[in-house]
Amino acid sequence: MGRHVGVTAENSAVKAESPVELLEACAAACTRLKQQVGRVVIGQDQVVDNMLVALLARGHALLVGVPGLAKTLLVSSIARCLGLSFGRVQFTPDLLPADITGTDVLNEVEHDGRVRRQLSFMPGPIFRNLILADEINRTPPKTQAALLQAMQERCVTVGGETHLLPTPFQVFATRNPIEQEGTYPLPEAQLDRFLLEIHIDYPSEEEERLIARRTTGSDIPELETVLSPTEVRMFGDLVPQIPATDEAVELAVGLARASRPTSAVSNTNVRQYVRYGAGPRGTQALVMAAKARALLRGDAVADVEDVLSVAGPALRHRLVLGYRAEADSVSQIDLVREIVKEQRTRLGL
Repeated sequence: MGRHVGVTAENSAVKAESPVELLEACAAACTRLKQQVGRVVIGQDQVVDNMLVALLARGHALLVGVPGLAKTLLVSSIARCLGLSFGRVQFTPDLLPADITGTDVLNEVEHDGRVRRQLSFMPGPIFRNLILADEINRTPPKTQAALLQAMQERCVTVGGETHLLPTPFQVFATRNPIEQEGTYPLPEAQLDRFLLEIHIDYPSEEEERLIARRTTGSDIPELETVLSPTEVRMFGDLVPQIPATDEAVELAVGLARASRPTSAVSNTNVRQYVRYGAGPRGTQALVMAAKARALLRGDAVADVEDVLSVAGPALRHRLVLGYRAEADSVSQIDLVREIVKEQRTRLGL
């Protein structure tokens, strides 16, 4: 939806050389990007912020929301605004791993007057910068594993030959939380591969009025490309260089450890309802996402407020609940909020 417009001197990132200029250029570019996305997607500002955090941190994200909340439009719009190639895979029960990664095909090639047969690799839809894995829980575990392996290793192996995926390569997977029939829940170890779990809620009443007016007319907004792929990679390289304060790291470690039922710092509800909490990868996700959020704001240091902002999306899918949690209607979100509140009190925040 919307025509793709190339990067120009006006809408491209500011030419910057020093780290301070890069920070300012990134923050300005992200502001322009959110303005562009806002032309076709009404509301969802926090969702867009979290998606940009995942993009800058070079992490994958799981989008959770009922149908009709513009999840596909969000991902495709961001891809267009960043000048990235976009691929969509609709996950179904009959989808095979080769339908995602690609496969070797037999071709006839003429050489020196003779026709020879040889295998050549035909890339699958995963060979794009930004992938929308739609309803990832509708496909069997074998196919899920093919995608998740590519997410982790950023390459695929077919016929004994390894093929590198493009850079950047990031997956935004969607999951419908209201349907359970005919679905295959993601194993906990595979959920851990996602940097963030981003929840998309219903729009407000006023936002829904705007949606009804804007999306049913004939005026189709034109999206401008705010950044080039080179600039996207440049800003992604900047994230690990951003320092985090000692307090921010202490908070990240405390949050992860407090989510584990065997930890000495976990509370009664965690011990009662949680089977497994966030591992060290959860701590890493908190710190990396906090650094990306600092960059999004144009700040040179990630602080405790950055960690607190990403705590929910970074932790809730890493908590494995027991049967008692379901019986007592206790969710991961409830427990993460409780953990965050306790850690804020412990650190005097």
